[in-house]
Amino acid sequence: MSDDDFMQESDEEEYDFEYEDDEDEPDAGEVTIENKYYNAKQTKLTDPDEAITEFLGLPELESEKGDWGFKGLKQAIKLEFGLGRYADAVNHYKELLTYVKSAVTRNYSEKSINNLLDFFEKTSAASAAAGDKEASRFMEEFYDLTLTCFQSTNNERLWLKTNIKQAKLLLDRQKYADVVRKLRDLHRACQKADGSDDPSKGTYLLEIYALEIQMYAERKNNKQLKQLYQRALAVKSAVPHPKIMGIIRECGGKMHMSEENWEAAQRDFYEAFRSYDEAGSLQRIQVLKYLLLTTMLMRSKINPFDSQETKPYRNDPRIAAMTELVEAYQHDDIRRYEDVLHRNPDLLQDAFIAENIDEVTRNMRTKAVLKIIAPYTRLRTLWIAEQIRISDAEVQDILGFLVVDGRIAGTIDQQAGILELDSHVDADRVDAMSQLSVAMSGLADAIFSSSSPSLRGSGADGGPSGFDAGGLGPVFQARSGRGARGRGRGGGFAASSQQQIKASPL
Repeated sequence: MSDDDFMQESDEEEYDFEYEDDEDEPDAGEVTIENKYYNAKQTKLTDPDEAITEFLGLPELESEKGDWGFKGLKQAIKLEFGLGRYADAVNHYKELLTYVKSAVTRNYSEKSINNLLDFFEKTSAASAAAGDKEASRFMEEFYDLTLTCFQSTNNERLWLKTNIKQAKLLLDRQKYADVVRKLRDLHRACQKADGSDDPSKGTYLLEIYALEIQMYAERKNNKQLKQLYQRALAVKSAVPHPKIMGIIRECGGKMHMSEENWEAAQRDFYEAFRSYDEAGSLQRIQVLKYLLLTTMLMRSKINPFDSQETKPYRNDPRIAAMTELVEAYQHDDIRRYEDVLHRNPDLLQDAFIAENIDEVTRNMRTKAVLKIIAPYTRLRTLWIAEQIRISDAEVQDILGFLVVDGRIAGTIDQQAGILELDSHVDADRVDAMSQLSVAMSGLADAIFSSSSPSLRGSGADGGPSGFDAGGLGPVFQARSGRGARGRGRGGGFAASSQQQIKASPL
């Protein structure tokens, strides 16, 4: 068929188009609600109070509870919590929870509630840092409402997540008895019928272990901490958030530090830094400081910034002071080390660094004292203190430790502030002369004892005994006498030398 024929037939045919029924088009009321929602979202940046009013008006526009009412309440609650209107946020949160049973899907409600709780947690932490403790007080009410709601819906996943968040809140408030009870319930929920850990809940188990490890780390209970640390590392059936592994490794590093196991502490702090860095957590900076601290405690000359993970932070201003401290330590530069500590008092605001930096400082000062006193036999302790820029009492304390430890030989006159060191030069000379005298005496005895039998044998064989007696005998005796006297003179020389050396002043 040609194109012309086709066109002719087309002109004669009538084409009827089918239109969709009006029932399938969006309802005018729904369009109005949607427009109101997005208008309110734009308004919240400029006028949050008006936006709250708009969001709260959405549920009234729906004939029955639906998605738009749920979304409106969620946005209003966030704005109210951020503005510090916590009581209003709690009331509207109660209303929001009535939607989760039928108005919205299970997955959507779970995700929304979990995100809301995360928002509350971050906002309350920021408010607490700014001095507002009210937000943290209302957090517990949000958790209780959530647990009550989702326990009745048998949503175990959200129940576990909410309980873990609440346990963390209690731990932050140092309510350890409540934390123990909460963790006991959580462990029970993650166990099988025989009491063993359920591998299918490995991710939740690691979060529970992380909280429990944090609690025992704060309470300095290293025995329980070590057991939980080993159990947490043995969990292989989980893909936890890197921040959780960062917490476990950080607490493990602190545990090893308390045991003075510097190498194990360094490994754990390095792994904690990698995990926090992967999670984008700001805690990575603090843990990097701990890693630098262990480098000094290990007396290592290896640069901690040689690794690929730490290299980008070499010139980070947040750790510049700690980096300079490590460089001063590795170069035994006590003056630079002390200057860094004096210029950066904020370094010691971290309780863990303040607790462990004393060992590093003492090592630095001890090495500096040994280097200063090396050329002297008598010097003032105050002068040593001036060289190191520390107090006289601290110098005397270090010197006392060195004397008791046997690293220096001397005495300290604390009243006069004088250190007198024993000179080993004369004593070494006396010992050498005494050893030489003993060696010569032994050599003479060995020579004479080996030659005596042959001389006695010549007289017994009837040989020229008169020659021996009158010639060799007296000669031998005389020589022996001279030898004996020579030895005597040698011994006398040694003795007189000892007397002279002992009488000489130090």
